[in-house]
Amino acid sequence: MSNIKLVCDSLSDIPKELINKYDIHVVPLTVIFDNKEYIDGVDLSKEEFYKMLRNSENMPKTSQCTYIQFLDTFKKYISQGKEILYIGGSSAASGTLQSATMAKNDLDGDIYIFDTKNLSIGSSCFVLSAAEMIENGETVSNIINHLEEVKKSIKIFFTVDTLDYLQKGGRLSLAKATIGNMLNIKPILSVEEGIVKSVGQVRGKKQVLNKIINTIKENIGNDLSKKRVMLTYGDNELELISFKEKIEEEFEVSKIIVENVSSSICSHTGPGIIGIVCCDI
Repeated sequence: MSNIKLVCDSLSDIPKELINKYDIHVVPLTVIFDNKEYIDGVDLSKEEFYKMLRNSENMPKTSQCTYIQFLDTFKKYISQGKEILYIGGSSAASGTLQSATMAKNDLDGDIYIFDTKNLSIGSSCFVLSAAEMIENGETVSNIINHLEEVKKSIKIFFTVDTLDYLQKGGRLSLAKATIGNMLNIKPILSVEEGIVKSVGQVRGKKQVLNKIINTIKENIGNDLSKKRVMLTYGDNELELISFKEKIEEEFEVSKIIVENVSSSICSHTGPGIIGIVCCDI
């Protein structure tokens, strides 16, 4: 049995069955909505959050994981004699990784921190790669070296059904969002060096998903059989099913992992998000 304890945060969207299988400790962010605080994934189900988001005029806010959360988590596993590998969501998008670093610096123990420079299913790929390597008895050093290689291969693309949330979150001007919604403009978004960036746009949801598929073909090719492939979505399950079927038709793929987007990510994108990530296993 490995002596490495794997820790991540709720900026990573990982299916619950895999969290349980690999005994991953998830440190949750806090979501503030209508003046109430909710622990991401604990106080509120994802489905409940999506409904609240659809029905509210207010914009939720997210609060990073705290120094105390990491201090308590790290102390727990240090007392058990564990090496700790914390794999965090992008430091460029959240102060969560900084909180973990501060806690590490105040403790004596074998604590390793890896910045995925990614979010949602993007950062999940790193966590799952590490989990599989831990299960196979690999050392922390070998795991981190491999994760650096994964970072070179990862491609993530997603889109949203409305520009309103990007505008309210300060990522888009009101004028651009208004015009974009009127013209049914759908952005193609990616994560580059830890920051969400627009890499294209088309008119209509069907067209944008086809464009994402073509972009993957251009960047990776048609053979994804040796890649890790993950999909994420919000409350748009029928759209997800259609997109998944299209991926299976257009690519050679051995397995697709699907997981709903977390409240902390959905707060910034809205529940109409749909996305895909591909990377080396």
